[in-house]
Amino acid sequence: MAPALQISIPTTSTASPSGSKPFTQYHVVLQLPLRKHEIQKRYTDFEKLHADLQAQTGAPPPASLPAKSWLRRTVNNDALTEERRLALQTYVKAIVEAQDGKWRSSSAWRSFLNLPSGASTVTANGQLSPASQRRGSAGITDPNTWLEAHRDLKSQINTARQHLKARDSAQTPQQQHATSADAKASLVRAATSVEQLESGLRSLSSTESSSSKRLGDGELRRRRDLLLTAKSEIQALETVLLSASTSHPTLPSTTTPASAASKSSLFTHAPSAKPGRVLGGPLKETERTRELDNSGVLQLQTQILAEQDEDVMSLGKTVGRLKDMGILINEELEVQNEMLGLIDGDVERVQGKVDVGRKRIARIS
Repeated sequence: MAPALQISIPTTSTASPSGSKPFTQYHVVLQLPLRKHEIQKRYTDFEKLHADLQAQTGAPPPASLPAKSWLRRTVNNDALTEERRLALQTYVKAIVEAQDGKWRSSSAWRSFLNLPSGASTVTANGQLSPASQRRGSAGITDPNTWLEAHRDLKSQINTARQHLKARDSAQTPQQQHATSADAKASLVRAATSVEQLESGLRSLSSTESSSSKRLGDGELRRRRDLLLTAKSEIQALETVLLSASTSHPTLPSTTTPASAASKSSLFTHAPSAKPGRVLGGPLKETERTRELDNSGVLQLQTQILAEQDEDVMSLGKTVGRLKDMGILINEELEVQNEMLGLIDGDVERVQGKVDVGRKRIARIS
């Protein structure tokens, strides 16, 4: 499965701050489902990232950092700038595409990309990382941890959806069974995550939690709506998964032999039947079949059926594209809802401070 984050360093620029020497900036572009985010980093930022990743994970990243040149500068050397840009792009892509997600799950990586502290810790193959498993066993007691668990839940739902799409395009029964099993496992993990999120939301809304971790009423309603949406998606995917056994029924192994009356009816006209082409009987011709014999008519029917199948396939592809666009729009709306929720929480905190200030002013006056 392709990584959820696509990263590249397409361009560079030269910064000339006042009072210091000019330096080269590398434009790191993060491609999200419906938008992209760009940050600018110096080579020293990559050196700090490399050292922090080694310190936090205990292992060097999958790709080596390009060596620093002491005799040449990238500011006045386009060839060196391009060479280093390509090397740094290979470096960050190796971290994103690595099967081991320990570098992507580190705080140094999230800080380097200006990601929130609750970034997803799902590995490249869709499994929960050890950090997420430890979070599930310890429970959710922090609002940021809850958002991290919700991002993991969305990744599990998307993984199940991808498995179901792969099952529909599978060519053999063995492949269909394997992809169905993978989809079922992802849905089971998603259902477990929903239970953990519900339990964590109850603990965050209880009066026993500290004031810094207690959520406001508006944020609680928003997070409950997120859980309801996730439940609906899981139920819809489970319905699609269960429909596999009924959408392709097994054909019977034996057939009932035709009776003599059925055989003779093939060569005779039924009194109430509409006239048409009957084996051994007069033919009702059309403009397209007038010059054709029985084998030609059969070939014509086969051609018409093939054209209809192509039309259905084209319509199915169009519906599939519309479905993918709807999924991407839904994901973007969820991101926007999370941002609005953070703003709502900030507004409630500021309102609380304003209320305290008013009480103090009332006491002074």
